[in-house]
Amino acid sequence: MINKPPKACPEFKQSRDKPWITQYPEGTPAEVGPVPWSSIPDFFASIVRKYPDHPAVANMGTQLSYTQLDEISSQLANYLAQEIGLPKGSRVAIMMPNLLQHAVAILGILKAGLIVVNINPLYTPDELQHQLSDSGAKAIIILENFCHVLESVLQVTAVEHVIRTSIGDLLTFPRSLVVNFVVKHVKKMVPDSRIRESMPFKWALAKGSRISFRPPEIDPDDTAVLQYTGGTTGVCKGAVLSHRNLLINMQQSTLWISRGAVPGKQIVPGREIVINALPLYHIFSLTASFLTFINLGSLNYLITNPRDLPTFIKELKRVPFTCIPGVNTLFNRLMTTPGFKDLDFSTLKLSVGGGMAIQRSVAERWKALTGCSLIEGYGLTEASPAVCLNPLNLQNYNGSIGLPLPSTECSIRDDEGFELPSGEIGELWVRGPQVMQGYWNRPDETEKVLSPDGWLKTGDIARIDDGYIHLVDRKKDMIIVSGFNVFPNDIEVVICNHPDAVECGVIGIEDDDCGEAIRAFVVSSNPELDEQQLILYCRERLTPYKVPKSIIFVPDLPKSDIGKVLRRKLRELMN
Repeated sequence: MINKPPKACPEFKQSRDKPWITQYPEGTPAEVGPVPWSSIPDFFASIVRKYPDHPAVANMGTQLSYTQLDEISSQLANYLAQEIGLPKGSRVAIMMPNLLQHAVAILGILKAGLIVVNINPLYTPDELQHQLSDSGAKAIIILENFCHVLESVLQVTAVEHVIRTSIGDLLTFPRSLVVNFVVKHVKKMVPDSRIRESMPFKWALAKGSRISFRPPEIDPDDTAVLQYTGGTTGVCKGAVLSHRNLLINMQQSTLWISRGAVPGKQIVPGREIVINALPLYHIFSLTASFLTFINLGSLNYLITNPRDLPTFIKELKRVPFTCIPGVNTLFNRLMTTPGFKDLDFSTLKLSVGGGMAIQRSVAERWKALTGCSLIEGYGLTEASPAVCLNPLNLQNYNGSIGLPLPSTECSIRDDEGFELPSGEIGELWVRGPQVMQGYWNRPDETEKVLSPDGWLKTGDIARIDDGYIHLVDRKKDMIIVSGFNVFPNDIEVVICNHPDAVECGVIGIEDDDCGEAIRAFVVSSNPELDEQQLILYCRERLTPYKVPKSIIFVPDLPKSDIGKVLRRKLRELMN
C-alpha cells in the first residue's frame, strides 16, 4: 500500500485571491460539489439507468450499448472476483490498445473491487517487468499480440492469472472470425508464445455469465487506478488515484465543457460522439475522454491504431463525430494526411489538446480547416489528470493552458516555496480534490511532490496573468514526445550499455511531428560506430517513442565540477 502524506486532497475553500474565477464562462460554478456516487461502478450504474439503449463504445464497426457494456463488464467482474477469487484491492494489469475489450476490462476490474494497472502495450520486457513487479499485479488481461513479451518476464513477477484476448473477440459475427484470422494467419501479427494456463477472454466471460453478480462495497477513497508515470522527479512510479479523484476530475471536466460553448455548438447529453484515438492506458484518455463522455451519455468511438492515418481517416468518414481530444502531434499529422481536409466537419463542436504543448501554427491551421478552435488544456498524471482548460468559446489561440478548473487552485512559487505575485515566473503548484493520494509504496517520492497542506509541486515553470496560466519551461529535463513523458536518464543508461559507448547525454529538440524529438550526444570508443547502428541498438531495448531520432558523436561532453553531464550546455550546442 502507500504511506499517505498529511491530507493530500483537502476540501476546496473559495477565497478572493483566485483571479481565474472572474474569467469563468457564465454559469460555471467555482466548485464541483461533493461526489454523489460511492465509486466508479456506482456512477456507471446510474448512467446505464439513464441511457440504457444508447451506444456507449464502438470499435471496428461494432457498437455496444450502455446495457451491453454493463452486462459484459459484470461477467468479467464475476470471473475475477468469484471464479478465480481475487480479493478486494488486488491489482489487475491491462495491456492492450483501444479495443472494446479494453473498455470492458476497465469497468470489470473496478466492479470487482480491484485496482486497474494500466500498461503500455509497446513496453519492452524490462519495462513490463518493472511495472508488474512494482504494482504486485496478480492478474493481467492482455492482447495476445503481446503475450511473447509477457512470457519473457512472467516467472519473475507476482502474476498468477493471464487472460488473453484476440483483436476481434467482441466484434459481431462473422467479422470477429475474419479479423482474428487475418491478424493471425495473413498479417502474422501474433508472435508465438507458450504461456501455460492462460484463459481466453471469451471463456472468462462465459464462466462469469453463469455467476450472479454480487457488487462489493467500495469506498470513494479506495484506490481505483495505479497510473505509472515518471512524475515530476523522473523515477517511474505508480500514482495512486482513488475513485473520488477520478470522479471529481470527471465532474470538473464535464462542468467545463457543458458551459461556455460557441452558440449553436453546445454539448448535449446523450447526443455526442467522441473520437477516442488516445490510448485508454493513458490518463488523459481514461478520464477526459472515456469517463467524462460516459457521464454525458456519449458514444466513445475507439481508434485502435491512430498511427495508421489512412485507415483512421476512413473511419472518420463514417462517423458524424462531434468531439475529438488529442495531442499536438495527432492534430498535426491528421492535417497533413490526404483525405482529411475532405471530411465533413459540420458536426464538430469540440477539439481539445493536452498531453503536450499545442503549437500556434497547428492551432491556427486546425481552426482554418475545421472551423473549430483547438482548445488547449493542461494536466498531469498526479492530478487525474486535468488541472486547467481554456474556455470553449475561445476564438483564437492565446498561448495559455487555460484557467484552473472548478475546485482547483494554482499557485506560482519560488524555489523556497513562497508564493510569487501575479505575472512573475516560478514553479506551478496545484491543489484540488483530483490530486493523487500519493505514489505507490514510495513515501519518499510522495513527500517530494506533495506538501503537508496538499499542494502538488508540478515541476513546471509558469506564470499567471489575469487568471490564465502560461507555461514557460520545464523545471526538469523531461522530454515530451507525442504526449508521452521521456526522461533522458532512461535512454542514457541504455546507450551507455553499448560496448562502444563511453558517455552519453540526451536532450529534447523541437520537432514539427512529435512536439519534441530525442537527440543523443555520444562519446564513442569505436570510430566505426555510426548513428544507424546505435539507433537500431536502442530500438531493440526501448519503447519506440523513447528511441532517439538523431545521434551526434562528440569527443567529450560538457560536465560540472563533480562530473555531472550539463544538459543545458548540450542545448546551447544547438544554437
